[in-house]
Amino acid sequence: MFLSTLTPKFYVALTGTSSLISGLILIFEWWYFRKYGTSFIEQVSLNHISPWIGGGDNGGEANNVAANASATATNQQAVPECKVWRNPLNLFRGAEYQRFYWATNKEPLTYYDMNLSAQDHQTFFTCEGDCGKAEYEIMQTAWRERNPVARIKAAHDALEKNPDCAPAYILLAEEEAITILDVEKILKQALRAAEMNYRKSQQMQHQGSVMEALHRRDTNVLIYIKRRLAMCARKLGKLKEAVKMFRDLTKEVPPIMNVLNIHENLIEALLEMQAYADVQAVLAKYDDISLPKSATICYTAALLKARVVADKFSPDIASKRGLTTAEMTAVEAIHRAVEFNPHVPKYLLEMKPLILPPEHVLKRGDSEAIAYAFFHLPHWKQVEGALNLLHCTWEGTFRMLPYPLERGHLFYPYPTCTECADRELLPVFHEVSVYPKKELPFFILFTAGLCSFTALLALLTHQYPEPMGVIAKAMLSWVSLPFHYLLDKLEAVLPSNLLQQLSRI
Repeated sequence: MFLSTLTPKFYVALTGTSSLISGLILIFEWWYFRKYGTSFIEQVSLNHISPWIGGGDNGGEANNVAANASATATNQQAVPECKVWRNPLNLFRGAEYQRFYWATNKEPLTYYDMNLSAQDHQTFFTCEGDCGKAEYEIMQTAWRERNPVARIKAAHDALEKNPDCAPAYILLAEEEAITILDVEKILKQALRAAEMNYRKSQQMQHQGSVMEALHRRDTNVLIYIKRRLAMCARKLGKLKEAVKMFRDLTKEVPPIMNVLNIHENLIEALLEMQAYADVQAVLAKYDDISLPKSATICYTAALLKARVVADKFSPDIASKRGLTTAEMTAVEAIHRAVEFNPHVPKYLLEMKPLILPPEHVLKRGDSEAIAYAFFHLPHWKQVEGALNLLHCTWEGTFRMLPYPLERGHLFYPYPTCTECADRELLPVFHEVSVYPKKELPFFILFTAGLCSFTALLALLTHQYPEPMGVIAKAMLSWVSLPFHYLLDKLEAVLPSNLLQQLSRI
């Protein structure tokens, strides 16, 4: 009696409520998938429901934990760590980043990126021998200061106490100077102070560990200043002077050279001079299997090989006669570069907008792609046909890579942690490039369609009950038509007593 008294409105309300609940679950699932890259339902099913249903003793659980730990350790050994590197061509904060902020009112650097720079400066420009020296103690505090005005004031205070405090000049050149000419002027003052401090500490470096650390710090300061002066010369168009300074710096052997990667500055300056033979000589030295790769190394090698054939390359002709040996070499170099960093081509082909590069980059990540394209896009445009060759061939790389990306083709498998690190390094107004694209699980799409269909059905039934009833009856009769046809055939063939027995069953 209860069921017979229910009205169609009850079923409409029931269907609508189920659709609403399904929609809320879908919204949560979508948010969880976008944030963590996996399905919440799958995670709960695999980690909690399946073990509970399957049961198992403690020994089996312990074995599973040990197996998972072993697999995790193996994966950690196989997949390289996402290490953040200092950008070799980083801009000046006052003369470049600050001017961008004045023009757009957008912060070009993240706090995470600037904090990494502060840590680098503390490592390079401070040492245990600074205790008791007021000017260097002030600078130790200045590098950690978050407010740029306070940092600049601290640098001036340090210079008042000691006019030969080279780290104070570095801070003023980086953050207070608003033109490259002003930067160069301050850095030349810093160079004179740094050379004098270097000569003093060089004579006493063997008098104990403290003096050795002091000399190492003075060496770092001197090399850093020379590198920034060379970058000023490059920005001011004094290319020969910049190349000479970069070449001299690449001959140095202190540990700081492994961090600065000055050979990438040299490659960029030589490309601006169109000295391609010299660029090839630099690549022969640094594009070695035992050395860490970078987008600059891989894409510059591809550019030099593309330069040989790009001006005469035609995709229509190549598809008919096939690729020549030189064209095949150029295409393979492009594929190698794209496998190393798949984010770069969209910036070189201007399919994505460029922003100012960060002070630190993640190799193979979007931040490195921005830093490379920001400085090297003009060099690709200088080579006639290079961008056309890149446009025609770069997407072919992904057909060569194994899927899923559990192993690489020419390099290690693409790391999975690049997106999170790039979001920390790049400003919020930039849309971070993600590779590989996260595929939406099928059951989310299916459930979304089912939820939408039931919601629409409930709405139509509520608004138009009589037409929907007619449609429902028509659909039921259409679905049941084959069964009626089969029953009619059976009645004609089978005897009546057998049909009665079948109906009882």
